[in-house]
Amino acid sequence: MRSVQRTSDDMSLVRDSSLVWLACGVVGVSFGAVSVAGGLPVWVPVVMSLVVYAGSAQFSAVGVLLAGGGPVAAAATGLLLNTRTAAFSLAVAEIIGTGRAARFLGAHLVTDETVAFALAQSDPVRRRRAFWISGLGLFAVWNFGVAAGALAGSALGDTVRYGLDAAFPAVLVALVLPQVRADGAVRRCAVLGAVIALVATPAVPAGVPVLLALAGLFLHRREPVEVTA
Repeated sequence: MRSVQRTSDDMSLVRDSSLVWLACGVVGVSFGAVSVAGGLPVWVPVVMSLVVYAGSAQFSAVGVLLAGGGPVAAAATGLLLNTRTAAFSLAVAEIIGTGRAARFLGAHLVTDETVAFALAQSDPVRRRRAFWISGLGLFAVWNFGVAAGALAGSALGDTVRYGLDAAFPAVLVALVLPQVRADGAVRRCAVLGAVIALVATPAVPAGVPVLLALAGLFLHRREPVEVTA
């Protein structure tokens, strides 16, 4: 009976996670397609998604590369944007498990969606199952979507013709717009970041203005700004 109940619970967790998986898979297809259509080799978004696995940070880093910025600026931008996951890791440290392998893999699966889904469950056992089910499923769907998009992007060729050159800024705006509209502190940070980037653009290489804007925000803000992946 207990095994049947656990199977039923796991299926309900899969069902509840599936819509998030679908949405992230679609975004993954976009990421892979625009990365390759913008001029990057197919392996770059694929390997990045396997090793880095951080949606918004990946978009930002590749956006810097496609704008002409160097790899150091791209990596630094992604790292700054993804520092929020350190707090998430603390929140789910006990949920992931105590084994070294579990903690290593679990840390790689920490995302906004996985942490929120796990913490929303009613008891510790269900939270742990929710974390692993949602995390592993999201990782698989995201990487499948990126690979599919990268292969499709290699066949598209001209990014301007299909409007794909605007996809990265459009996605980033969509990620932050709900927070900007709902929170005055976020709006002030967004304005500050825009001013820093605009002032720096004529004087520094491509990609660096975004890095400077992010650094300025981290030094200025007094409450966390959440950007979902």
